[in-house]
Amino acid sequence: MKNIVVVGGGHAAAQFCASVLEADPSVKLTLITEEGYLPYQRPPLSKTFIKDENPQPAWLRPGSFYADNGINVHVNTCVTAIDREVQQVTVNSGDTFPYDVLVLATGTRARMLPLFEGEFSNVFTLRTIDDAQRLRDQIGTASNVLVFGGGFIGLELAATASALGKHVTVLEAADRLLGRSASPEISDYLLSTHRANGIAIELGCRADRLETLDGVVKGAWVGDRFFAADVVVVGVGAVPNVELAQAAGLDCDNGIMVNEFMQTSDPAVYAIGDCTAFPSAMLGRRVRLESVQNANDQARCAARSILGDPAPYTAMPWFWSDQGATRIQIAGLPDAANERAVRGNPADGKFSVLYFEGDRLTCAESINSPADHLASRRLIADKVLVDRAQALDTSVALKTLGLA
Repeated sequence: MKNIVVVGGGHAAAQFCASVLEADPSVKLTLITEEGYLPYQRPPLSKTFIKDENPQPAWLRPGSFYADNGINVHVNTCVTAIDREVQQVTVNSGDTFPYDVLVLATGTRARMLPLFEGEFSNVFTLRTIDDAQRLRDQIGTASNVLVFGGGFIGLELAATASALGKHVTVLEAADRLLGRSASPEISDYLLSTHRANGIAIELGCRADRLETLDGVVKGAWVGDRFFAADVVVVGVGAVPNVELAQAAGLDCDNGIMVNEFMQTSDPAVYAIGDCTAFPSAMLGRRVRLESVQNANDQARCAARSILGDPAPYTAMPWFWSDQGATRIQIAGLPDAANERAVRGNPADGKFSVLYFEGDRLTCAESINSPADHLASRRLIADKVLVDRAQALDTSVALKTLGLA
């Protein structure tokens, strides 16, 4: 009977446990998480958890799942060291847990700007339930919400705060929103949509200094312009939690490096989810992705590998982001080297940006177009050759392309 220790309590950790038990209920599983909760859904934290009157965690599995399957769960517990020679981990209490296989699902932490060095009672990042609860407690009485960062988290929180009636300003250092994540067409649409909804967005904007009083940020200066704040949210990306792996001598480079089977440089140690740098079959290079899909699919891949039924990780990436009434869905990975064209009319509030390499669709970014998104996932994953004119013709359903 294998003894597997899982470090982490997010989507990847929960899915890994479920996948292992589905294939072999005899496996002994131990799950160790720093948080005080069983694994829960992260996406609602920037939206409904902030807005709802009485929010509750959305558990990935009920508590009975862990108890009924004999999973040894340790919450509020931090793994402090990995002894690869003895094959055991040590936690903050001093206790040790032996393993046959170790799975690192350590996730990421929010990146913080140097501007915010020190302790400020009204400055927030968002990664956990506790983060969301602290933000929720203050945002209710706030008038001005200042968001640093025009990425997915920043824009989701900006839309949420605006829906609560707050005056919201987004400061983005780049010259467009989602500059590293989406096409200019998507950026332009979101910019106009959020501005139309009353959100002030400042592009190419870096704060020089803060105005503070008694540990509270009152606002930020950009040159001679002042942006008032009752609540400040910093959403400028995430840093993979690799310190534990590095200290154990595992190979790391913008993530814990794994092969196509999620195995690290130590054959007895695997890594899954947001913390991993893995070889992308789609791009032909090593990447690190932060998404629920990637976490879940890597967890399934690792489970198969550990249980003796290995298959290389080739899952097609897909993402989504809900920003107010706008849903962005991305299938594949945007590549500036590919040609792109717009299917539909952005003025209608629903369209897709399609990326092509020859006659093959490589990525699709969809705004309020779920049918396009679902069809694109199949076309990209199956490497279907498509007629570009038909793909861009909205009178032709994408789902009909490539069908015999």
